[in-house]
Amino acid sequence: MSDRSHLVRYLKKQRVLSLCCHADDDLWCANCFYVFDETRMAFWLMTEPDTRHGTLVIASPQVAGTVNGQPKTVQLIKGVQYRGVIARLDGEAEAQARKAYQKRFPVSRKVSAPLWEIRLDEVKMTDNALGFGKKIVWRRGEE
Repeated sequence: MSDRSHLVRYLKKQRVLSLCCHADDDLWCANCFYVFDETRMAFWLMTEPDTRHGTLVIASPQVAGTVNGQPKTVQLIKGVQYRGVIARLDGEAEAQARKAYQKRFPVSRKVSAPLWEIRLDEVKMTDNALGFGKKIVWRRGEE
């Protein structure tokens, strides 16, 4: 299995990311349910634009964050740090993301909040199960 496929498999299994955003002198983090789109190397998430993090990403779309589990021991630590650009989806892209999001999170069918895409620019995965401190790095344009 390639490093990229190992990274993709991990991101598809997880459900929640941390979203860290900033604008002017304000800084905030939020946890969001997501769907990972392998072909676009992007996260799709649902949130209202008037939330604190929604307001910040509209003002400054560069974001960073993490995806991780809750292992009981250091040897089982797996997690991802990411950096990318977030944008609100519309049209066919929004319809595709909504369909995938509602399939993964059926309760979202009752919510009309907008869908957003974090287009990943850089991802670093640590997976101690592959060896202590093992890192897998992916950068857009370097595939």
